Amino acid sequence: MTVVGLGPGDDTHLSPRAWAALTRAHAVVGYKTYIDLVHPALLEGKEVVVTGMRQELDRVRAAIDLARRGREVAVVSGGDAGVYGMAGLVFEMLERDGLLDEVRAEVVPGIPALAAAAAVLGAPLTHDFAVVSLSDLLTPWERIEARLDHAAAADFVIVLYNPRSRRRHWQLPRALEIIARHRAPDTPVGLVRQACRPGQSALVAPLSGFDPGAADMVSIVIVGNSCTRAHGGRMITPRGYMDKYDPPGPAAPPDADADAPRAAPPGAREA
Repeated sequence: MTVVGLGPGDDTHLSPRAWAALTRAHAVVGYKTYIDLVHPALLEGKEVVVTGMRQELDRVRAAIDLARRGREVAVVSGGDAGVYGMAGLVFEMLERDGLLDEVRAEVVPGIPALAAAAAVLGAPLTHDFAVVSLSDLLTPWERIEARLDHAAAADFVIVLYNPRSRRRHWQLPRALEIIARHRAPDTPVGLVRQACRPGQSALVAPLSGFDPGAADMVSIVIVGNSCTRAHGGRMITPRGYMDKYDPPGPAAPPDADADAPRAAPPGAREA
């Protein structure tokens, strides 16, 4: 069994190893949204098992049953399967049922959503950062709040997954309120929707003026640290090179008249 990270969903961001795993699979199992991201040619002639939201257990159980019957199975997951993806549940269920030795599972990494969003925003994650999901379906909200508070106090750049949905609309404003205890009002906050997919959009705003209503479940929110800067809709979090090595300034612009005669410096004598 192979757990495949699809990356952002565009074929150009799907790794050759992921493409090969999907090509050799007899069956592909996944949440409908992610199955829809798979190139149709990779599904042709295969058994496709599709389930809806919150049916993760059913997906994994179906995949394990197929694998035990000798089928080559690919379980697909958006982004990277090991980052809030299906890899953990696959291994947990194999472990619980004592099948880790019988059903050999491997994970094919994909570009995680945080990396795709960071690329759109420029360079917000080039120093230490923390990642927190605001979904409290599986994690108590009190624990999420504690993690946010500690991460903000430690001056991590903070990446927020699952920031807002129609039913979970208050968590993002509360999270930003907690972070604001430790951040200046002008701290840059970036939001990317549909990173590296059709319909991609992005914005950068100061923490004090950021609109939580702009986020949804296909968004990633990145809150800068005390050193993060915003410029031209991009975010830059310095690593420290400029301070440590004092690199030279910008090169002089090319001289359009480089071949023209130049005036002799003061005190020079003609040959």
